[in-house]
Amino acid sequence: MTTSAPHKPGTDLRGVFQRAYENRYTWDPGFGGYSGSCVWIQGDQRVEGRFSIGKDLKASVEGIDDETVLKAVNSQLWEVAIHRVRRTFEQTHSENTFTAGDTDAVGTEVIVGGKGEGDRYRIKDDVVTMVHRHIHGTVVTIFTTAVTETGRGYLSHTYTSQYADPATGEARGGRSSFKDTFVPLSDNGPWVLQERVIDTEAHGDQPAGSQTFRFENLEAL
Repeated sequence: MTTSAPHKPGTDLRGVFQRAYENRYTWDPGFGGYSGSCVWIQGDQRVEGRFSIGKDLKASVEGIDDETVLKAVNSQLWEVAIHRVRRTFEQTHSENTFTAGDTDAVGTEVIVGGKGEGDRYRIKDDVVTMVHRHIHGTVVTIFTTAVTETGRGYLSHTYTSQYADPATGEARGGRSSFKDTFVPLSDNGPWVLQERVIDTEAHGDQPAGSQTFRFENLEAL
């Protein structure tokens, strides 16, 4: 049975959600790190540098003097690394409960109770297709519409992200659309980010914008 099969509202989905959680691609415990060149592109601006992610999953970027660009590149590398950390389901979700809500085209709603009360997910075919989480005084909602299958779990390929006020639901910033390209460093991996394109919608005084991050000449440390 796949997670796209309808589940009666109120059903305990712990096992179903655990299967989707464990289907995400993560780096092996023996991950040794990798390095390469990094390129940031926005309009006719292009900035290049060097980067590495160590076996401790910490990123280091060199050769970029622009503080804003440096922060942006570091942020993308940190986000990639933090999502590749392998933690057991119990380590992450032992204090949460998971109950079925409705089922729509996106997937079956998973309503979280316990420590993570207020969070929600949707799952379909063992993929987490929607995340709605409270993080540091804000709410982030992510919809995933396409994934990359690595053979050892999936990586989100096409998705959107929107931040909002947890009390009012009012948007904080424009919605961002992501397209990620992952490649294996060798026949056995690890799979790493090669390119990320972020298109952000206009919001208030902030104009729409597009950024491209490329990570090239990749090699294991």
